[in-house]
Amino acid sequence: MTREVRIIGAPTDYGANRRGVDMGPSAIRYTGLASTLEAAGISVVDTGDLLVPTAETRDPTVDEPEEEGREAKFVREVEDVSLRLADRVAGAIEDGSLPLVLGGDHSVAIGCLSGAARDADLGVIWFDAHGDYNTPETSPSGNIHGMPLAAALGYRDWANVGWANAHRLREENVVWVGLRDLDDTEREAIRRSEGTAFTMSDIDERGISPVVEDALEIATDGVYGIHVSLDLDWLDPKEAPGVGTPVHGGATYREAHYALERVAEYDAEHDVVRSMDAVEVNPILDEHNRTAELATELAASALGKRIL
Repeated sequence: MTREVRIIGAPTDYGANRRGVDMGPSAIRYTGLASTLEAAGISVVDTGDLLVPTAETRDPTVDEPEEEGREAKFVREVEDVSLRLADRVAGAIEDGSLPLVLGGDHSVAIGCLSGAARDADLGVIWFDAHGDYNTPETSPSGNIHGMPLAAALGYRDWANVGWANAHRLREENVVWVGLRDLDDTEREAIRRSEGTAFTMSDIDERGISPVVEDALEIATDGVYGIHVSLDLDWLDPKEAPGVGTPVHGGATYREAHYALERVAEYDAEHDVVRSMDAVEVNPILDEHNRTAELATELAASALGKRIL
């Protein structure tokens, strides 16, 4: 990779249902993220973390129900983080760098997508056990980490929430990879959407290689570039125990590495990756920082680290 990678920490857990994920950026850095990337020949600048007040100092209560998009928990706080993060992501891209955002919960993807799609049509590959396609109206919990794709696409009651919408994110270029835990209304919404969903059953049946190949072709078709979103709960909990919403039956260690390695190979051929996030690492729930180490390894694979 010839582009500089710009690391941006987003230590927020406003969108999550369990505390601790705000320490994810520090845990990932502790594993030697920057030095791992540099050892692979990648130029790195770590710009530090966004300033994010802790959830204990904020009021999680929702706003008035008639105000669209305001039924979710900590929505004002997520709005503030998203707007500032979008500026940081867009600024990095404008400078010719590739922003690597360290979460924090998956609500940080709202800012990532908004920034990356600010001046270009964008696709996204969403490596995740969950669809993250709920809205305040349909969410069983009100936690925004289950809503970022719906928010960025302006789906249903997110439609008029300007700060959340990534207006040049193309729904037909959205690809989920590895789904295995969906709410009922979310399942129907994904079926009706123009996006493409590959479940873990698809990976079981076809293998990781053809699924990732299809995902890359769909996500990049007719757009300027893509955002790669890596939720560590995409992997099986045996591989990544330190996540807030683990689901059995996830991707294996080698499946995950292959997928991200193929993303890097495709990017080397076509120059399509505009931005990336690695989210939902919760050190409180982790075992000997295994999940944070895996986040570093997979980010390095996605950005060009090779075995040979």
